[in-house]
Amino acid sequence: MISKTDMLRPTGRVVGIIKRNWRPYCGMLSKSQIKEARRHLFTPADRRIPRIRIETRQADTLEGQRIIVAIDGWPRNSRYPNGHFVKNLGSAGDKETETEVLLLEHDVPHQAFSQAVLSFLPKMPWSITEEDMKHREDLRHLNVCSVDPPGCTDIDDALHCREIGNGNLEVGVHIADVSHFIRPGNALDEESVNRGTTVYLCEKRIDMVPELLSSNLCSLRSNVDRLAFSCIWEMNHKAEILKTRFTKSVINSKASLTYAEAQMRIDSASMNDEITTSLRGLNKLAKILKKRRIDNGALTLASPEVRFHMDSETHDPIDLQTKELKETNSMVEEFMLLANISVAQKIYDEFPEFALLRKHPAPPPSNYDILVKAAKSKNLEIKTDSAKALAESLDKAESPTFPYLNTLLRILTTRCMMQAVYFCSGMDNDFHHYGLASPIYTHFTSPIRRYADIIVHRLLAVAIGADSTYPELTDKHKLAEMCKNLNYRHKMAQYAQRASVAFHTQLFFKTKGVVNEDAYILFVRKNAIVVLIPKYGLEGTVFFEEKDKPTPKLEYNSEVPSLTVEDTTLHVFDKVKVNIMLDDSNIQHQKMRMVLVEPKVRHQIVRTILSFSNLKKSLCGKIEI
Repeated sequence: MISKTDMLRPTGRVVGIIKRNWRPYCGMLSKSQIKEARRHLFTPADRRIPRIRIETRQADTLEGQRIIVAIDGWPRNSRYPNGHFVKNLGSAGDKETETEVLLLEHDVPHQAFSQAVLSFLPKMPWSITEEDMKHREDLRHLNVCSVDPPGCTDIDDALHCREIGNGNLEVGVHIADVSHFIRPGNALDEESVNRGTTVYLCEKRIDMVPELLSSNLCSLRSNVDRLAFSCIWEMNHKAEILKTRFTKSVINSKASLTYAEAQMRIDSASMNDEITTSLRGLNKLAKILKKRRIDNGALTLASPEVRFHMDSETHDPIDLQTKELKETNSMVEEFMLLANISVAQKIYDEFPEFALLRKHPAPPPSNYDILVKAAKSKNLEIKTDSAKALAESLDKAESPTFPYLNTLLRILTTRCMMQAVYFCSGMDNDFHHYGLASPIYTHFTSPIRRYADIIVHRLLAVAIGADSTYPELTDKHKLAEMCKNLNYRHKMAQYAQRASVAFHTQLFFKTKGVVNEDAYILFVRKNAIVVLIPKYGLEGTVFFEEKDKPTPKLEYNSEVPSLTVEDTTLHVFDKVKVNIMLDDSNIQHQKMRMVLVEPKVRHQIVRTILSFSNLKKSLCGKIEI
């Protein structure tokens, strides 16, 4: 029994504010009911922010618009802070307006590149000069190719594999040499480090570097000469590395392929050209590398990703599917991981105090409680004492009658993980990457879209004598500050991407009415269940308790885990049916609502009927996705 003393927590109160963390806020005007009033309340899009009182004569014009407001102050005796109108973004619900809101709310720098930044771009037409060839190898004769998602224009990486005279294999990963074009300390460099990462939204890409670089001069497109930074291994046929070397290079990619096109070549009995032979060699080695990595304890997790199919004229989503991964996705991933690990070791050996590395901390044991209990409810044991033990027990956790169970367990495992972060080697002593089971790791393979990779390229260039150092590169305190910004930008980019998926999901369901789909219970709460709908990769919450409504009899068991609603018991991983619908009654905070249809819960039958008769007053569960 827990005593009241054990439940006590240290408490305190705010006695003063040193600095306000105010920023401009997006939201909508709640027009005053008083005729010709000049004072109105502004409701921010972020529910954590209080409403703000502003004065404006434009209330009639601004009603129904998304606007930006800044806070001026918060008088002690006022319920609301005071602020002023800054800018009208456009009509609420409009696709362009809502995209602008999510970029601003997630602090994603997305303004057009300034003339000062653009002035540091190469003058066109651009070509490779004799000066560029100094400290470079000419690798244009190699059968290099790239493999990317369809429509990709910012091609960071390309690969090759060939047999050499001694019977071994030469394998190369060639990465766009972005650091050749972005020199330390100029306006282009400053803008890139501030942005930190490219942000991929459903219909839009916010580039970290100007398009001339991202989609042209740095992009390793086929049949054009491009500057690269190459990591080349000599391997035997067991994928064991015999030699590793790094060099700045010039390449000429022979093919820009999609994952599907590369897979088709590998599988085709009639294709035996040099590119196809290279791909088959890479694929064979990748399978060995992956098995070895997993045998060492690397985790194979699952996270449902969705792809929208857009109408060519309206650009509205007309279909929503979970992404299908092919063997070639894994092939490219294995060599990117290997290059990142090889480069991490090299820059750390050369610069033990100021290498930019990436780590993934092991989760605290308590993070795994929900996973262990959920598996136990299906008579499965998940061991979490090490990454290897976890990986092995996930591999064994299968049910012949429930094939999707293993995927659900891996999705649940993903939720237990910590966030991977960039750090400076001289400011930390824990380098381990838990998910990859690697003692050291960095990011080298995507410099067009990640600034961390540009710093890694600069460190590697100095390490092999291909470039000179500069003061900031060897200042571990400045590097630690930079890592802090890069981690923040990366996190906000992820949030913005999720918000974009959520908005397009709402657009998709807007015309669908009520959709009935199979779902699986991921979590049970004291008054709700969280379900996953595999068809759409969509997650939502079904509530059984709401304000001002009759409360059903609820029994929550955290050990099993399960929730009994009246006389129906719901367990984690149970298959259920739900109705999905869009609630757009609040234009600023539209929600996907979900109602449990099967199994039928006595309490919810009335609520389901009500939800059909009037969606805006639906009593069903809700989630903001």
